[in-house]
Amino acid sequence: MAEWGFKAVHAGKIWRHLYLEGRSDWETIHELPQSLAQRLRAEVSGGELPITRETHSSDGFTRKYLLGLPDGHQIETVLMRYSGRVTACISSQVFCATGQMGYTRHLTTSEIVAQALHVDRTLRETTQENPALAETDHDSPHHRHERLRNIVLMGMGEPLHNYDAVIKATQILRDPGGLALGAKKITLSTVGVIPGIIRLADEGQPIHLAVSLHAADQERRASIVPVAKKWPLDDLIKACHYYTQKMQRRIFFEWTLIDGENDRPEDAHAVGRLLQEVPCQVNLIPLNPTSGYEGIPSDLTAAKRFQSILTEYGLPSTVRQRRGIDIAAGCGQLANTQKEMHR
Repeated sequence: MAEWGFKAVHAGKIWRHLYLEGRSDWETIHELPQSLAQRLRAEVSGGELPITRETHSSDGFTRKYLLGLPDGHQIETVLMRYSGRVTACISSQVFCATGQMGYTRHLTTSEIVAQALHVDRTLRETTQENPALAETDHDSPHHRHERLRNIVLMGMGEPLHNYDAVIKATQILRDPGGLALGAKKITLSTVGVIPGIIRLADEGQPIHLAVSLHAADQERRASIVPVAKKWPLDDLIKACHYYTQKMQRRIFFEWTLIDGENDRPEDAHAVGRLLQEVPCQVNLIPLNPTSGYEGIPSDLTAAKRFQSILTEYGLPSTVRQRRGIDIAAGCGQLANTQKEMHR
C-alpha cells in the first residue's frame, strides 16, 4: 500500500478480506478508495486457483483437487477429515501431469498459501450452506469443520528443496490475523535433505518435522529413497540428533510398511536400535498402491507386531489411518511423483 501511495490501514482491510472472510474477489471488498479498488481488480489476483478436477473418495472423508496454476501447470491438494479435525495436504513443487518426467519447478509462496486457502474456503462454504452439518457426529463422514486446522506439507515435491517459499508460506498461514494456524498444527515432511534439516534447527522454525525413513540400513534405504545416495543414513541420523538437541523437540519418522519387505520383526528391531537415542515418534504407514511399484501393504497384524517391538525400545508409534486410496489421494500417491515411495 505504501508503494502505491495508500494508507497502511487499507492493507489490513485487504488482509481481512482474504484471510478472515475467506474471499478471493475484489468486487465485494468494501471501504476502499475507488482508485485502489480499481487497481486491485486490474493488477492483483486474490490467490484463488481454478479447480481443474475434484474427486471425492468413497471413504466419505477425503477430497482431492487438481488446481490450475497461471502458467498452465497443475498441482494436487487434498482435504482429509479425521475425528475432530480437518487436514490439508499441500504441495510445494510442480511435477509433470503423470509424474514420470519428474520435477518442473518450485511453487511460489502464494501458490502454496493458495492451496490452504482453497481448502479453508471449501469448508466455510459447506458450513454456510448447511450450518447443521457442523454439529453432526465427529466420527461421521458428513462432519464439517468451520475452519482448516492442520497442514501437512506432504504433497507433490520436496519442501526442503523449496525452503524459502515454504517457510514464508507457513509464516503467513500462522499469522494471528489470518488463518492463525498453530505452529504445532503444521508438519513438514522431507525425504532427508540434511542441509534443510540443519537450517530448520538453526533458524528455530517452530513447525513439526517428519522424516521419511523406510529402511534402517544405507543400502536398503538407497534402493527405496534415491536421495539417500546423496545424504547417507548415518549423516541423516546425526542431523536429526542435532535438530532434536537444538530444538528440544522430537521428530516424526515415517515408515512405509511393505509386506515381506520391511515389516518383519528383524526390521522393527533394526529401527529400534537406530532410533532409540533420538527423541521421536514413528508413524507406520501401510503402503498405498502406486504405478511402477509392485509391493503390497502390510496387514494390521504385521503393523501391530512392528509397534510392539518398537515399544520394547521405548519408541512411541502410530499406524496412520488410510484416506483417499481409491482416488490416489493417499500418502505417496499424489501425481506418482519421483517421491512416490518416499511417503
